Amino acid sequence: MDAVLVRWAPAVRTLYPGAVGDAIVYAVEGAGKRLRPALMLAVYEEAGGPGDATELGAALEVVHTYSLVHDDLPCMDDDDLRRGRPTVHRVHGVAAATAAGLHMVPLAARIAAAGCARLGLDARRTGEIAATLFRAAGLEGMVAGQVLDLEAEGQPLSADELTRVHRAKTGALLAASTEIGAVAAGLAGERRVAARAFGAELGLAFQIVDDVLDAVGNSAQLGKTAGKDARQRKATSVALLGHAGAVAAAASARARAMDHLRAAGLDSERLAGLTRLVVERQS
Repeated sequence: MDAVLVRWAPAVRTLYPGAVGDAIVYAVEGAGKRLRPALMLAVYEEAGGPGDATELGAALEVVHTYSLVHDDLPCMDDDDLRRGRPTVHRVHGVAAATAAGLHMVPLAARIAAAGCARLGLDARRTGEIAATLFRAAGLEGMVAGQVLDLEAEGQPLSADELTRVHRAKTGALLAASTEIGAVAAGLAGERRVAARAFGAELGLAFQIVDDVLDAVGNSAQLGKTAGKDARQRKATSVALLGHAGAVAAAASARARAMDHLRAAGLDSERLAGLTRLVVERQS
């Protein structure tokens, strides 16, 4: 995945010369978990996909990274640290970081198109993959989640309301990742629906664990500023349920994810291991 992103760097600098291109390359070459492409690739391969889907996974990583660049901006979470190094706007300025995030969406479309072409997918499946990716990135997914997250600062939320925030802000792109892997491999019907539901529940578990780690971790461990949820009075699983309750909620979401994985016929040790990574990780 890292090699694919590095390979795209010259094209990025040609498409977006100057500070914006530099900011995009800085953002995508950061040492992230690559969880979304890893899930997509695992689903694709376990479902019998025969080709190299790494480039399609890179499109997911670019969309995810765009969300982090904008999430860190002063008008959002105003953060200084991401993936163990200064945030994009601290290095390249707010204007370049803002523009970089915007341009990373059409960049992801270019990379996704190239990935679909590499796999020999027809126009119908390519269109379905694009629609799935950008619905998750937009007003039905991450953008909605960010708005809800900002509106919830300092406000008491019910468990259902908080789950809605988590499912949009984090779960939508993870659900898209597993669904895209299924579509690219040719899964349809109930198996495609179950693959998507697997990603949605795993996304919920991921965000709950993020809430826990923000409360108990440190910045060196996390690679981002720890404790900022409490300082910004964000609505979190820990604030609502307590530490033990949040840990239990993450485990329950993982169990539901495994049920959907079995329903999709994709119950492999590799995918089960990725679900364990989500709930047991320390960063």
